[in-house]
Amino acid sequence: KTTLPKAKELRRVAEPLITLAKEDSVANRRLAFDRTRSKEAVGKLFNDLGKRYATRQGGYLRILKCGFRAGDNAPMAYVELVDRPVTGEVEAAE
Repeated sequence: KTTLPKAKELRRVAEPLITLAKEDSVANRRLAFDRTRSKEAVGKLFNDLGKRYATRQGGYLRILKCGFRAGDNAPMAYVELVDRPVTGEVEAAE
C-alpha cells in the first residue's frame, strides 16, 4: 500500500526490469544488478519473474486505487503483480 504517484513511478521502474529478465544472459543480469544493487532481487527477477512472464508482452503490474489517506487526503493504491500464483489463504476465503 503506497501513494498513487509512488505506485505509478514504481511501475515505470519495475516493468522494464521484468522485461529485461525475460531473456536470461550475463549482460542482462549485470544491467539488472546495476539498477537494483541487490543480488537477491536479480535472482528473483531472473529465476521467478522472468520465467513467469516469458509469454506476456507487458503490463506486469496492477495498480488498484484504495481510497485516501487520513490526515493529508493523499490518494492511496495497492501494487500487485498480475498472474501471480494463488495462495491457500485466498482459496479458503472464496
